[in-house]
Amino acid sequence: MSLATWVNRHYSEKGPAKWLVFLLEVVAASVLFLLMLTTCVDVAGRYLFNSPVPGATELTRLGLALMVFAAMPVITYRGGHIVVDLLDNVLGEKVLKVLGLLSALVISSSMYFLAVRIFELGERSIRRGVVTEFLGLPSGYITEYIAIMSWLTAACMITLGVYRVLFTPDK
Repeated sequence: MSLATWVNRHYSEKGPAKWLVFLLEVVAASVLFLLMLTTCVDVAGRYLFNSPVPGATELTRLGLALMVFAAMPVITYRGGHIVVDLLDNVLGEKVLKVLGLLSALVISSSMYFLAVRIFELGERSIRRGVVTEFLGLPSGYITEYIAIMSWLTAACMITLGVYRVLFTPDK
């Protein structure tokens, strides 16, 4: 079975979003596997051989950032966030749609402007040559990655919000 056939069978997203979701999930899963491997080797090295992996804590921090921000746009696009619907039975469908659109606009614009600031901080870190504490890895690139994933999350949020308001039928 080809990769395209497998992706088409297992992903319900349409068009290029299907491949973007697949790619981001591959990144998140690969980083999670590497985090697990690093932790196992570090613990085994520490307790069995009295020699931990140098920089394992720093690698774990960087890996968590990579994994979380790779998964964030996917979760947002699929609408996987926690939603409190205490007032859904009280409010009408039109009011709920307006509130849904308003929340999508607020969340996506917040993510966008937050990403702008994060990207500026990443650029400044790169210009100044800021590196991580133990391994000496440039930290600005991870910061810019976080900003890019936040922009992608903002785009997913506004797309999802508008789609749900305009194209979801009333109950």
